[in-house]
Amino acid sequence: MGVDFATITQKRMTGGFRLDDVDGKNLHIDPGPGALVRSYQFGLNPLKLDGVLITHSHTDHYTDGEVLIEAFTRGMTRKKGVVLGSLSVIEGYKQWGPCISSYHLSKPDYEIIKPDKMIKWDNLKIKGTKTIHGDPTGVGFQLKLKNMNISYTSDTEYFNELPQYHDGADILIGSVIRPKSDRIPGHMCVDDFAKLVEEVSPKLAIMTHLGMKMIMNDPEEEARRIHKKTGTWVMAARDGMKIDLNEVMGSQQSLDEY
Repeated sequence: MGVDFATITQKRMTGGFRLDDVDGKNLHIDPGPGALVRSYQFGLNPLKLDGVLITHSHTDHYTDGEVLIEAFTRGMTRKKGVVLGSLSVIEGYKQWGPCISSYHLSKPDYEIIKPDKMIKWDNLKIKGTKTIHGDPTGVGFQLKLKNMNISYTSDTEYFNELPQYHDGADILIGSVIRPKSDRIPGHMCVDDFAKLVEEVSPKLAIMTHLGMKMIMNDPEEEARRIHKKTGTWVMAARDGMKIDLNEVMGSQQSLDEY
């Protein structure tokens, strides 16, 4: 999932990412430009989604949200699915949003995610996490599953309480826009993410939402650099990358091998 000029140039695809069969649910996270087309490109059926989760009201996170809602509600003919989003996404906040029309919220259930709020959806528990970003209502989240916890920072700069929000994460997915210590307000750089990984100690950390400077600066090498510092298995997301999270949880492979 790309950001800034990566969105405009499509140097990296910007359709967000999908979590399939998480305690029986299929979720599309932050469906930015191209989410529908890329789903089909990589063999994922949007009609089989159970919901979308949109963390804030920036275009690279929400623009395909409505068309995915149309997909899993079968063209808005069925009462089905769930839309979870920040206040700005669902209701709008000052100049931010709303990003999903009242028409598109008429068929699925929907709920606003806020930091520290726990949402229960059948077997899923979803905790909102705080962000510091351009959209003041933006959130990350932690999915609490039967056999693992998956955390997603969304877009945020590093702040002292950030590790506490993602404590207990087995899989940590972070939006990391720039390499090394090249930080800008509202976003993490690699050195920030390395600090977060060191404090949270997940089994796997994934860097996504890469900016142009990150893309041009060998993100795989940046991932290896974090691994050498923390000992955690770290990956830089690639377009179309698929990961079996259950395999990750059961893996005993030496991290020195990857």
